[in-house]
Amino acid sequence: MKEYLLNQKTIKNYSLGFSQLGALSTEVTGGATPLGAAYLNSGVMFLRVQNIMPNYFNLNDVVYISYKDDNSLSRSRLKLNDVLLTITGVSYGKSAVVEQSLVGCNINQHSVRIKLKKGLNPYFLSTFLNSKHGKLQSDKNVVGVTRPALDYPSIRNFYVPNISTLFQNKIEMLVKQAYQVQDRSNTFYQKAETMLLAELGIKDWHPVTETVEVKSFADSFGTSERLDSEFYQPKFRELEDKLRATKKDVTLGSVLTFCQRGTQPIYVEERGTIVLNSKHVRENKIQFTDNRIASLAETRPDLIIRKGDVLMNGTGVGTIGRAAAYLSDNNALPDNHVTILRSKTIDPVFLALQLNSIVGKLQVEKYYKGSSGQIELYPDDIKQFMIWQAPDETQKKVRETIESAQEQSKQSKQLLGIAQRAIELAIETSENEAQIWLDKQI
Repeated sequence: MKEYLLNQKTIKNYSLGFSQLGALSTEVTGGATPLGAAYLNSGVMFLRVQNIMPNYFNLNDVVYISYKDDNSLSRSRLKLNDVLLTITGVSYGKSAVVEQSLVGCNINQHSVRIKLKKGLNPYFLSTFLNSKHGKLQSDKNVVGVTRPALDYPSIRNFYVPNISTLFQNKIEMLVKQAYQVQDRSNTFYQKAETMLLAELGIKDWHPVTETVEVKSFADSFGTSERLDSEFYQPKFRELEDKLRATKKDVTLGSVLTFCQRGTQPIYVEERGTIVLNSKHVRENKIQFTDNRIASLAETRPDLIIRKGDVLMNGTGVGTIGRAAAYLSDNNALPDNHVTILRSKTIDPVFLALQLNSIVGKLQVEKYYKGSSGQIELYPDDIKQFMIWQAPDETQKKVRETIESAQEQSKQSKQLLGIAQRAIELAIETSENEAQIWLDKQI
């Protein structure tokens, strides 16, 4: 396509020249998924494409593999300043730099780690790969329709402009500044959850570890119609006792006006409404990246997501139970793994935080059905959740703290966007012009 050729020409004509990525790197190594491996709750962190974002990592649903499996994949074990690039699926072409906290982690076959020679700043490279000049090269070289993929020779042939070391270092400084702002955002999220648990009186509470509780038939199946012993673990009863002690406990269903799971969308290529699935519903935030669109006309009108709804994931190990308030003015549709919760009496931001806290997580564990990764949390079970209907003042304080966290996160993304645009301007005009623009932004 014309735009791909124009992009190559622009990079090749850069005033300081260009190099191919293969000449700038010593390794381009892919990972693998261990044969028959089961993901664990601890061990060696195992990054998948959903964890690798444009210049940052999202570890909300990260999984782990055993040390034995990690040893069999030692060639893809992450090292400091490796540059990761996603290479398959709709999320191909995203890149981020391995910092100290991720050293020793591993990756699956849908990403590669790039080890650079001295002289090329990894933060510059990752930002370049995420920019339009890097993404166009990914788009040009990707093969496959149902499962797009980048091959190693194509990656090694990527054109990289010979940006000056000084400018590369400025990009690194800006990216790291974005990380610092995101750290502040994470602190606000933690503050909000601590506030919630402190007000509930369970900040330092640790559930009992016993897994057995003796129940009569009348007190078990007779009231819940559940015969699985896991449903009656003492920690669940203990949590309910804590909530009842507030005198403000209610069933979630009693404060909801709508609780319905989405349907399988009818996807279209254009003129549609964005669809939100499990990967878009994170803890306390909605992620608007890699969205597909669907026909609104073919969807039940009652399943249109409204501003102020809470979205909750209903399937999948690692994603089930995650909840976030939808605060956008734009229409959206849930897929068949996302449940819409709507209430007139409880703040959606506060409700989402409570569902993501130990209060919600224990009840997700109690009510989900299924096994071997095929687990489900249905709307009728969600309605049975017991929650704390906190005083309005408490809900307001929690919401304000979450909003502060979201503002910091927004600023972090803006800084990453500025770094990306600065590289594009340097390529398209000059480093001097890009620096003038960069100074105005900062």
